[in-house]
Amino acid sequence: MKRIIEVCVIAILMSAPVFAQGGPGVKEIPYDSVPNFLKLPPNMYMGEGIGVARDSKGHVYTYTRSGATRLYEFDEKGNFIREISPGNYGFEMAHGVRVDAQDNIWIVDEGTNMVVKFNQEGRPVLMVGRRPDPFDGLPTAATFYQNPNPPMPYRFDRPTDVAFDAAGNFFVADGYGNSRVAKYDKDGRFLKTTGSRGNAPGQLNTPHSIQTDAKGNVYVADRGNNRIQVYDNDLNLVKSITGIGAPWAVCITPGPHQYLYSSNSSPESNNSTQMATSGEIYKMELDGTILGKFGKGGKLLSEFSTTHAMDCRIENELLISEITSWRVQKIILKPVASAATK
Repeated sequence: MKRIIEVCVIAILMSAPVFAQGGPGVKEIPYDSVPNFLKLPPNMYMGEGIGVARDSKGHVYTYTRSGATRLYEFDEKGNFIREISPGNYGFEMAHGVRVDAQDNIWIVDEGTNMVVKFNQEGRPVLMVGRRPDPFDGLPTAATFYQNPNPPMPYRFDRPTDVAFDAAGNFFVADGYGNSRVAKYDKDGRFLKTTGSRGNAPGQLNTPHSIQTDAKGNVYVADRGNNRIQVYDNDLNLVKSITGIGAPWAVCITPGPHQYLYSSNSSPESNNSTQMATSGEIYKMELDGTILGKFGKGGKLLSEFSTTHAMDCRIENELLISEITSWRVQKIILKPVASAATK
């Protein structure tokens, strides 16, 4: 009996929220934005800045939507290289792009309910999910964020992001409709799922971004619940990080000492009137301790307008993809004292 009680206490402590205490007293990190970083050819445009990722060579991939969903590649200096797989069957409403350890390019498309892996030649080599049947029709206002059917292993409902562990397994944030995380092996075989729509520990309300750390732990931006939920590699809940607004995008740096970045794109309000989004981005230890924050809402250079995705392959050189400003900014963080703000 004593052993059972001890196990229960440990489980409760592990799933208890970690309060990051983001607020006015958090240290500001100085930074610069590189003007006109990405350079598109004449008569080509970015559209909504939905996804951004870098590969091992520093090449930049953007997944953008406007009149059509398009996947672009740029070199490390921001010069345009190519459009990848224009008109692809899996492209309809971009939501995320990531690059794995082998430099494969993965897209997550909210409109087609598909996750597609491309090799460096731009050829699709793995696809999970399927396009909705045309006769399914569009969701009504009452069901826009809710899927009345139980989630299926290989069927997504408006997925949002993908992440990878060292073994090559991948995790899909599935997303607006299913409010779950699904795990697959390197060949795309379904392994496990967790989550359902709600606000209890382990439940999710629009899992909008997902990342893994070097130990294989999974960090889910639980946007609608204003928290980041952390799971172990088998998708058991470990803890929640709160107090950082609405995390639309999360990013974890590589290296022996990893950091967690999280963007707050929650609307600010004044007398119930919606104003510009908050815009700040937090830099944290993996345990949720805030080291500082930078940025504010706006559309000028160095301001952030609904940050939707981040790349932090280089710790102090971030790429920030914004929806309402139709751009990707390259942000250089300046040195700052390392003491954590309490």
